[in-house]
Amino acid sequence: MLSLIHRNSVTMKQPRDKLQKVTLRQLQIFLVAAETLSFQRAAESLGLTPPAVSMQMGSLGEELGSPLFEKKGRSIELTPAGEKLVPYARRITQTLREANNAIQEMLGRERRTVKVAMVSTSRNFGPHLVAQFQARHPEAKLDIQIANRSDVIDLLESEAVDLALMGRTPRRIEVEATSFAKHPYVIIASPKHPLAEAENIDPKQLLSETFLARESGSGTRMVLEHFFEDRGLDLPPIQEMSGNENIKQAVMANMGLAVISQHTLQLELMTGRLKELKVQGMPDIRQWFVVRMIGKELSSAATQFQEFVTTEGPSFMADFFSLH
Repeated sequence: MLSLIHRNSVTMKQPRDKLQKVTLRQLQIFLVAAETLSFQRAAESLGLTPPAVSMQMGSLGEELGSPLFEKKGRSIELTPAGEKLVPYARRITQTLREANNAIQEMLGRERRTVKVAMVSTSRNFGPHLVAQFQARHPEAKLDIQIANRSDVIDLLESEAVDLALMGRTPRRIEVEATSFAKHPYVIIASPKHPLAEAENIDPKQLLSETFLARESGSGTRMVLEHFFEDRGLDLPPIQEMSGNENIKQAVMANMGLAVISQHTLQLELMTGRLKELKVQGMPDIRQWFVVRMIGKELSSAATQFQEFVTTEGPSFMADFFSLH
């Protein structure tokens, strides 16, 4: 009974693949030796010793079941098995070169692509900043994602993007943040609001007003909350709405007030559709930052974009908002 089990285990064992020990290096050595018909010259070409070349060719022939070279006087020549192997070895090494070229080409394209996330508040100027960078660096490609603050932080943390443009740096992840422009926040109202023409408004006068705001955790919501908390005041009534554009439309309809980035208001303020209230402590000046995860290696293109934002960003922002 025991011997039967033993025989069954032997018969079920998979046969060893005769080629499992054949290496690409052996095939490369073989091709050089086949072209030079000299272990000495092959060794010199490959930076090896003649005994090492001879040993590798002996091992390769053993794995394939037939010698690949035979001595003829002081030189060597291919055996029939060696001649048969030549086109296959060339095909294998050429395929590997093609695979390597394809991967390097792919990596090259990816390394030239800069993945940038932007908080939704930056949608007014962000694409223009990117366009100016691309005009100077046409070889680079920018892949842009515009999202809310929480999603931008997630993109940074997962390293789905190289860099981010945002107004308030994250706390739950370690980042390197460099400011490149001032970021003013203001309180807006409909021109029909009773406080629209008022001067030097005390924040206490706003406690009974309804404020329209983004979701908790968004940059503008945090500015709103901090503005009142820093003054020891309770928060006014807050009605949540999605998106700055929706909030602006609701304020125009005199549904409430809002704290919002001044950089999103140029057109509405110029046309008189919204009014910036003159509240004590406003504008609340924050900063725009270009942010990267600490430890993330940036490509040369991403580094160029980061340097462009930090060096050219201040003048760009001044020019952009003075023109608009």
